[in-house]
Amino acid sequence: MQTNNHEIVNYDVVLDAKFGKEGTDERMEAEEKAFAFYTGKVIEDARKKAHLTQAELGRRIGADRAYISRIESGKIEPKVSTFYRIINAMGMSIQLSMPI
Repeated sequence: MQTNNHEIVNYDVVLDAKFGKEGTDERMEAEEKAFAFYTGKVIEDARKKAHLTQAELGRRIGADRAYISRIESGKIEPKVSTFYRIINAMGMSIQLSMPI
């Protein structure tokens, strides 16, 4: 049996090289884009599990399909109030907790 000998890499080094050191404008911008993309994918997955189209979700929150598409693709981030409307429109809720 043959195995690959992969070297473990600290991924912070990779992020620093590609997006700048933590705290720099470049890194913060990259992290904001990544978070917007992640948020969009979470919403998209939840919408699909709720068996809703983008148009139907948009109708439920008073927006159009294109707006939902821009959120799901990470091009825009919804305001917190819009995020809650989206969650409610899919029959979901959010639970916040604080560590002890």
